[in-house]
This record gives sequence, structure tokens and C-alpha cells, in this order.
Amino acid sequence: MKNEIIGYVGSGAFTESDAKKLTGINLAFGQLHRDGSVTVQGRIDKLEMIPQIRKWNPNLRIILSMVQADRDAFTRCCADEELRRTAAAALADVTVRYDLDGVDLDWEYPCVPSNGSMVSPDDRHNFTLLCAEIRKCLDAIGGGRKYYLTIAAGADLYYVNCVELPELMEYLDYINVMTYDLKCGFHALAGHHTALYSNRGDVFSNSCAQALALFESRGVPADRLLMGAAFYSRKWTDLEDNENHGLLVLCPNGGGYGPDYEPLVKDYVNKNGYVEYWDDEAQAPYLFNGSTFLSYDNPRSLAEKAAYVKEKGYGGIFYWEHKCDGTGVLLDTLYRELR
Repeated sequence: MKNEIIGYVGSGAFTESDAKKLTGINLAFGQLHRDGSVTVQGRIDKLEMIPQIRKWNPNLRIILSMVQADRDAFTRCCADEELRRTAAAALADVTVRYDLDGVDLDWEYPCVPSNGSMVSPDDRHNFTLLCAEIRKCLDAIGGGRKYYLTIAAGADLYYVNCVELPELMEYLDYINVMTYDLKCGFHALAGHHTALYSNRGDVFSNSCAQALALFESRGVPADRLLMGAAFYSRKWTDLEDNENHGLLVLCPNGGGYGPDYEPLVKDYVNKNGYVEYWDDEAQAPYLFNGSTFLSYDNPRSLAEKAAYVKEKGYGGIFYWEHKCDGTGVLLDTLYRELR
């Protein structure tokens, strides 16, 4: 893979221009149930648009992204041979029924209960077994068409320790490494949530570059790794001002969600008391108004990410989420820099 641009697409506008700039879209979200069944109808906003999207760009890869409907759906289905077969067959069925190009599994996260999931240490191996079964069912569709199996992966050490990466790569086509929310509700330190590099003063160091290098070190080929970009912001409030304008200041609470990129530009960037700053070390922008800190991607940071991806031979960039930037500026930047 090379110079991919993939967007997670849920509700909101999606145009011919968008379709022609992207190499792939992940339709968000279908749901996996604990009995192995799959819900798509009523969950995927763009299903009825697929024939039109195909006309706009016949080469666009359209993949169904799956989350769990029940807290234990992934863990339960992975652990049981019959449920693995049921889930895999259901996913292959919806792939054919809706003229899709494959399946993306967004399990957040195997073995990790922090997001409210009911998990098991056995998830580590059982996830490999599920992916093997899905791969088998997708390959059995036939017709001379390539069907894809991908995952969205957490961008830190906890994730690579909770899955079998070399074994998974026997069945996966590529991994979307979620290099955003690197600072989030789990972090009381105001900082960059999707920076290309880490700031040396960050005691919770992580970055896009660090995360992708970690996956490479665990045996994933560079060209099968995609870097994540954020079309939304994260925010920390009730901060004290300092010489770094809120950067790396401890906050009374974790980082919440800030505005999406379109309202961020309209109402926040150098407006209403907010000043935009650039961290040369992290290659990332941020906003501060004296008490609230906002972290996000902008055209400059995306251009730096694109250059890095090309230099290092990574597969490309994907982003969450398409509807967050009605201006089209961020997608235009990725298209200009990668395609």
C-alpha cells in the first residue's frame, strides 16, 4: 500500500469531490452482537449511497467498520468456535449484500476493560482466531475480487501487548493505528492528542511517529500501517497559564472532546480570546485562551504527517471523522500532499 487516504464516514454530507480524493472509506458503524449476528441496516448512514459512490469513483474501497453492540460481544464471539463461524459468515454476507470491499474491526480494546467492555486475557489469542475465520469467509466469496480485512488499533504499548501482531498480519491487509486521543479523558495533563512527535517535556510521551515505530518493532511491515489524523479537537479546562500557554500543564480533570475542525476555525482559531500556537518539536498546533487548552490537526500538521508517511514508507493516512470538517480543507491538504 502507498499514499492511501481513508476516511471514516458516518452521518453528514459526502460528495463526488470527496469520493474522488479518497482511496477508501470506512462506513461507521455496523454492530456485532454477542450471538454472532450483525446489524447494519439502520446503523450505516451511507448504505443507500453505495451505487452512487461507485459511479463517482469505481476504484474507491468501501469497507464496513464494526463495533460491538454488547459489552462482551467481541470477547464472547472470539472465544467460541461456533460463534466465530457465525460472526464471520454474517460479515461475509453483508459484504456481498451491500457490494462492500471488506470489513474493518474496531474493537476498543482486546483484554482492556477501561472503555467499559467485558473482556478476558484470552482475547489476545482469540482475536487472532476470529480474524482467521473472517479471512476464510471473505476469501470464500470468490468471483476474482479482492476483499479486505482491517482493524483499528490503539496506538500504544497496551495494545501491542494485548494482540498477536505477527499472527494477525497473516489475515489482515493493513492496520489503522489510531494515532489520535493520545491525550484524552485518561490524561490530566494538557497536551497534544495527535502530534507527529513527542515533546521532550511530556511525562506521558506518545506520538504518531512513536506509535507506528512500535508496531513496526512488533513485526508489522511499514506499508501495511496507516497513521491516524484527527478532524476534531480535544480540550482541557481550568488550567493555569504558564510560559508554554497551557501546554503540559496538569488539569483538575481529564481531556474532553473539543469542537470539530469546522467550528474550531470559525469560532476559536485566533478568535474569542483564543490564540493559536505551534509546537516545533511536536509539529503540532494548539490553542489557549488563558484557561482552556485545545489540541487538534490543521493543514500544517497534516502536511508534516504526510511528508513523514512518505519518507518512512508507511501505507498512508486515515482520519476520524469525515463530517467534522465541512470546509474540506483538511481532506484537500491530504489529497494535495499524498495523491
